[in-house]
Amino acid sequence: MIAALIVLLAYLIGSIPFAVLVSRAFRLPDPRTYGSQNPGATNVLRSGKKSAAVLTLLGDAAKGWIAVVIAQHYAPPIHPGWTIAGAALAVFLGHLFPLFLRFKGGKGVATASGILFALSVWLGLAAMFAWLTAMLLFRVSALAALAAASIAPMFAFALFGFHVYSISVLLMSALLVWRHKANIDQLRARSARGISKG
Repeated sequence: MIAALIVLLAYLIGSIPFAVLVSRAFRLPDPRTYGSQNPGATNVLRSGKKSAAVLTLLGDAAKGWIAVVIAQHYAPPIHPGWTIAGAALAVFLGHLFPLFLRFKGGKGVATASGILFALSVWLGLAAMFAWLTAMLLFRVSALAALAAASIAPMFAFALFGFHVYSISVLLMSALLVWRHKANIDQLRARSARGISKG
């Protein structure tokens, strides 16, 4: 019962739409009405207000971290790993499919980073390093997110072995890649145009 409540709380925490709340606080347009129409930090940045984008990023990352930390402290003593992994996945799903936005949420990059740092600082740093490297090389946020999503499961299995933590990270990475499907299609189309011109 306690485990189920922790997982439910994690989902509700994940559902908090920081992009929308921060935009309202700064009197900016709803991020669901412009750009990619995605309620996330990258789209808030398109408003031109960098401070709003940073606050959105920090809020989305913090909710991932907080949900996992709560689970780590209050999970039942029998198989606590299952509760923690369940909370990690639930807060991520809350961001992707938020109750408060009619289940139309963001892509989950910032929330995933908070989750990874809560599970292991080394795991979080590995994913961040992959993101930063790809961003410096390609200057495309979607590619950076996909690079981090590819690296995270490998490091999770290296750190935890075949553990529920590793499985939850793998599932989150798969969902993150799926949420970037439109970006992947755009990158493929751009690459194809480049090849045809060559």
